[in-house]
Amino acid sequence: MPMIRETVVTTINATGAVYIAPFGVTEEGELRIIAPFRPSRSLDNLNEVPFAVVNYVDDVRIFAGCLTGRKEWPVTRLANFAVPRLAAALAHAELAVERVEDHPERPRFLCRVQKIEQHAPFLGLNRAKAAVVELSILVSRLDFLPREKIEREIEYLKISIDKTAGPEEQEAWGWLMQKVTDFYDAKKAG
Repeated sequence: MPMIRETVVTTINATGAVYIAPFGVTEEGELRIIAPFRPSRSLDNLNEVPFAVVNYVDDVRIFAGCLTGRKEWPVTRLANFAVPRLAAALAHAELAVERVEDHPERPRFLCRVQKIEQHAPFLGLNRAKAAVVELSILVSRLDFLPREKIEREIEYLKISIDKTAGPEEQEAWGWLMQKVTDFYDAKKAG
């Protein structure tokens, strides 16, 4: 059974413009699979420049920020690789696309790891970080998950925020909750 890691992926387009997006990257043996939805900038970028960087981060504001319009995060250029990494990455993996499995909704880019580097220590888990990542996933699916499920999940995840969140997790949670509120307010008004 393949494993999915919640990461942040950086890609570039043909002009070198960087795009940052959260992704559940699937690990299947030696391959890493990125499966962006159609349409998306990540999909366009991977088609134009078949390389990506998987960033392993513990600053959950990056996940939340990408889903709430806060997409400008510092990047660091890499030696001998076209795509930069996030400056906040604890580690990163440089990927080269080997092949693409086309799909009408989510093409799969099967990538080979070229290099992995570590930049900072991982200092442990925090339940609030996991709660923010889970809420980020829910926010990315507001259009097609039932409101009752979203609200039930938020109620449960909030326990971890209340018990273990630091300032970064609280800030990220606030951004995401505003997105949820705005989404349902717009739906009610529309």
